[in-house]
Amino acid sequence: MLKRIFFIVFLNIITNTLYAQIINKMGVNYQIDKLVFEDNFKETLSEWKIETDTLRNTKVEIKDEKLVINVDCGATIWLNKKLSGNLLVEYKRKVVIEGGINDRLSDLNQFWMANDPKNLNLFTRNGTFAQYHDLKLYYFGIGGNSNTTTRFRKYLGNGKRLLIKDLREKEYLLKPNKTYVIKTIIYNGIIKVFVDDKEYFSFLDNSPLRTGYFGFRTTESRQEIDDLKIYRLK
Repeated sequence: MLKRIFFIVFLNIITNTLYAQIINKMGVNYQIDKLVFEDNFKETLSEWKIETDTLRNTKVEIKDEKLVINVDCGATIWLNKKLSGNLLVEYKRKVVIEGGINDRLSDLNQFWMANDPKNLNLFTRNGTFAQYHDLKLYYFGIGGNSNTTTRFRKYLGNGKRLLIKDLREKEYLLKPNKTYVIKTIIYNGIIKVFVDDKEYFSFLDNSPLRTGYFGFRTTESRQEIDDLKIYRLK
């Protein structure tokens, strides 16, 4: 009996793994339904919640029709709009290296589908990275750890952060002053992240996060973000 149970469990693991590999190699056949949100950062940040240590050398502002994050500590800029369902999120983003006090080639990061299991109000933190570990969310960090790692994780809401992919090849790390086009697809449990149309991450989640908040994330850097668009997919 135990052997039979073990065999069934083992078979399920193999089947799920193979299915995930097949999905990861395939394109996602979606259609854009409608635009649900956009921000070209020409006016105010009234749609956003800023979490950072404002007592330090930090500034998050609109400048030259871009969202500029210029911080010497951690910062998360949350869209104050809960998202759900199948989505495409795309925007332009650059890590600025021009000799500024906070200029550091690191941490082009993103949170999405974020929720706090212990608090209906998500926006209670000050930008310190460890404060987000107990959330449920998806996360990627491009050029993390001073531009040595590019990682995709799922946060499980209990302090555990599941590492799904860890890329260290130079082609997946950041280049200074380069404007990247970032696209995130959330479609029927499949998550894909593209950078300049190159697929960085692909993941089939058997227990997908279907609703939550989106946020730009970084630490100790100066970054410019523009042309954010979020589409509903069908």
